[in-house]
Amino acid sequence: MARIILQPSGKSVDCGWGDTVLTALEKAGYALPNNCRAGACGECKVKVVSGRFDQGVVLDMALSADERSQGYGLMCMAKPISDELTIEWGTADAQPKLFPPREGALFVVVDKRALTPRVVELRLRPVGQPLRYWPGQYVTLGDARDDAPPRPYSIANAPRPDGEIVLQVARVDGGATSAWIHDRLQPGNAVKLNGAYGTFIGDPSVSTPVLCLAAGTGLAPILALTEAALRRGYRAPVVVLVWARGHDDVYARGLLDWWRTKHRNFDYRIALTREQRETCLNGRVGDLLPSLYPDLSRHSVFAAGSPGFVESCRKVALASGADPSRLHTEGYFAHQQAQVPPQDRLLPEW
Repeated sequence: MARIILQPSGKSVDCGWGDTVLTALEKAGYALPNNCRAGACGECKVKVVSGRFDQGVVLDMALSADERSQGYGLMCMAKPISDELTIEWGTADAQPKLFPPREGALFVVVDKRALTPRVVELRLRPVGQPLRYWPGQYVTLGDARDDAPPRPYSIANAPRPDGEIVLQVARVDGGATSAWIHDRLQPGNAVKLNGAYGTFIGDPSVSTPVLCLAAGTGLAPILALTEAALRRGYRAPVVVLVWARGHDDVYARGLLDWWRTKHRNFDYRIALTREQRETCLNGRVGDLLPSLYPDLSRHSVFAAGSPGFVESCRKVALASGADPSRLHTEGYFAHQQAQVPPQDRLLPEW
């Protein structure tokens, strides 16, 4: 058993031998930002002040040689090999508690429909207890027996009493799991989910205006976050900007129109990058966002989509004055996967 010490708070958590630092923090209830959980995105990068750890295999783009020399590490893969490991991160009460992820939760596909030529939507109902999750988190779905390794998919709806989970899955060229979902998975099939994972979640104590930026199936977690905020009576303005190549690649327009009609504080716009439409904006994030929102200093900003899209959103938002502590991003990586933590739970089960 190793001990992870958090600075500047001085608080500490236990880390079982073989566990990653990220897993240990999550077991103790800390929501360290993370995305891929596979050493590919760099979201969980922190500075290690003292102690030794095995970094494991990570991508150079996520952790450069210069960052390594300065003592930084990726906590999703880092495993302590000394009795104590001191890291610079957070305070005891800085982040919301996480629900304990579950492994092998049994669901049944109750509906499947095409949203666009390359995106299908699944509606899954739990056979047993519903999964507990924060809007914006993701689960993994797959079937190794059918040559479909588990892959992460964001939950597209806020929690519901019946436990139904909605997933929106894009077909990935050469992707075995997305092909299995698109071509072979059918209503009535039983599937197993792991999760929920991730820290792309809102802070319930914040009451700032909200700007959500989404591209492709990055819209899924944005829909869940928006539904949850509007359902609980969030009063500040909430705006969703959706980017797509063409008009046929945009989905959920009916739901977005309904929210716009029902809630005075909600609005959305569609931006196209390869097609001209009078009813849509035209251009990429860097072309449009500075003129639409020259000052984001009072906003909470959420951006989800491909890594390139998310990085563009991050740069433009910061250039427009966005507070880094209120800038939340979720990028989808080819190497993305999720780790199932040990059985010790963060919060009690039902």
